[in-house]
Amino acid sequence: DAVARRRYPGQKTGLQALQRFNRSVARVRARGEHAFRLLKCQFGYRKTRYRGLAKNGAQLTTLFALANLYLLRRELAWLQA
Repeated sequence: DAVARRRYPGQKTGLQALQRFNRSVARVRARGEHAFRLLKCQFGYRKTRYRGLAKNGAQLTTLFALANLYLLRRELAWLQA
């Protein structure tokens, strides 16, 4: 599970190991959470209408593909130049 760990009340030892673990978990989670932030903030995808599972799935697939392109826009621009 990629969930940050909290120290136990009164725990004095092992705090540096706990911080290292939480930092590594946060790096992995940040990569995945950026795509969802793009969908919600940049593209305004807050709520979904019921249009059928196929149409909603197709819309999400398209939005995530667009989010991937948006995240790689600097690298793609560098390739064109």
